Amino acid sequence: MSKNKTYTFAMHGGAGARPGRDYSRVEAHLETLAAEAGQRLASGAAALDVVEFAVVEMERSGLYVAGRGSAPNTAGYVELDASIMDGATQRAGAVASLRDAVQPISVARGVMDGTSHVMLAGAGALSFAREQGFALVENPNDYYTLPAGVEPDDINERMHGTVGAVAVDASGSTAAATSTGGTFAKLEGRVGDTPIIGAGTWADPEIAVSCTGTGEFFIRTAAAVSAANRVRAGQALADALDSVLDDVARLGGDGGIIAVTAAGEKAMRYNSEGMKRASIGDNASLEVKTFE
Repeated sequence: MSKNKTYTFAMHGGAGARPGRDYSRVEAHLETLAAEAGQRLASGAAALDVVEFAVVEMERSGLYVAGRGSAPNTAGYVELDASIMDGATQRAGAVASLRDAVQPISVARGVMDGTSHVMLAGAGALSFAREQGFALVENPNDYYTLPAGVEPDDINERMHGTVGAVAVDASGSTAAATSTGGTFAKLEGRVGDTPIIGAGTWADPEIAVSCTGTGEFFIRTAAAVSAANRVRAGQALADALDSVLDDVARLGGDGGIIAVTAAGEKAMRYNSEGMKRASIGDNASLEVKTFE
């Protein structure tokens, strides 16, 4: 692919934001991460490495419903989902119902890079993470924390939250990564859209997409790849994301989608009350928002 010498990066910290809650810590964190991601892309880093970096940092922070900020399922323990996809090759890796991995997105990349599979789940995903030396949570009772803007009573509601990042690098390669602890009060073994390639995450040579929201509806609309296909068919990027979110809403769901194209276009759209988000590009200043 020819050099285009441009880069674009976008990230989200979940579309479950509620008016009246304090997301100042989240916005400050997103600002720092987006600035670092932009610097890495400007220095020639690969999109795939940058989206993994951003999601790892969100998983570690405890500020989002992913990684350390995940809530237990109805059986009382945390299950984690994540996926990553390289647009240039359309290689992908995912983990579902993975217990107590510090960096689920890196385990997902390990599946992509180190196996012939796309997804590992449950006990098999945990065994793989352990065998490959990925960091595991030593004391789950002390590790997990409520994310910023979440109150104790919220864990009994079907609140949702996900983190994700999309990028196009200076070579024109795209990548997407998404991670979540799933909806609060979820049943044991529940898997949402996040680890499902084409539903919560998608990247091909022309576009990268990451979704956040009520996962069941994003699965039923194949949201991520539907957005990509709409753009491929000629629809403008923001309009394509809005059309997919309309399909999600028609079924009863809500959430958000972020996407970048190989040409450097960016869109961050949502139909929920808010979406924690940030973006930067060589031709675009750093932007951080939760609400309109």
